[in-house]
Amino acid sequence: MSYQTIRLSTDTRGVATLTLNRPEKHNSMSARMISELTDAAATLAADRRLRAVVLTGEGESFCAGGDLAWMKEQFNADRATRIAEARHLANMLDALNTLPQPVIGKINGQAYGGGMGMMSVCDVAIGADHAKFGFTETRLGLIPATISPYVIARMGEAYARRVFMSARLFDATEAQSLGLLAKVTPAGELDDAIEAEFKPYLSAAPGAVARSKRLTRMLGPEITQLKIEATIEALADAWDDAEAHEGVAAFFEKRKPNWKT
Repeated sequence: MSYQTIRLSTDTRGVATLTLNRPEKHNSMSARMISELTDAAATLAADRRLRAVVLTGEGESFCAGGDLAWMKEQFNADRATRIAEARHLANMLDALNTLPQPVIGKINGQAYGGGMGMMSVCDVAIGADHAKFGFTETRLGLIPATISPYVIARMGEAYARRVFMSARLFDATEAQSLGLLAKVTPAGELDDAIEAEFKPYLSAAPGAVARSKRLTRMLGPEITQLKIEATIEALADAWDDAEAHEGVAAFFEKRKPNWKT
């Protein structure tokens, strides 16, 4: 399949690279990108020749969250439409999270909002030392809802409480201390660090790797369909609240929201 917002390639060793490819938009997620990522996840899951998947972004950013045009559409949409769009995002994250292959995040630059969810569905994330991170939704009166099962599974509740609600930005060193990144490396050494991370899988039995990954998900924090649906409803509730209307309107009008001092 030909994609417009992502690239998918596989080398002769069976290592696939899934690249968010909207560098001019800092790889922000649009409805099309969400759809294409969902399709790519299905393609990857069905390919038993694959040994590992590398998830990264083109250009200077990994993923800056939601696309502004997509956000404006949600601002003007009714609740049913917002729920449908949130479900598309939730299903995409679930599809990546449940890939049978190990997913290694090559975090080449900044990740905000939904980009933090993309990091958290990776089995291992390695970041460039200059990258910045943040759960920025509350600045707009919104909440980090559909990403939350994966983020909290990765960080744990105690660490999540430090950064999940404040919308403050933090650096790669703090991201590592919070468990979001496994390693931090200079940007020029990121390729080598990723190679070192997936190389052991080339000697491991792929079926055993897939079964081991499934076992960790079963024994770890359970991400059920009921929880996913609850996050979708929570996001729709946030969009219906007056704070979201004020926050998103203030953002597009380039002014301070009424709660900012």
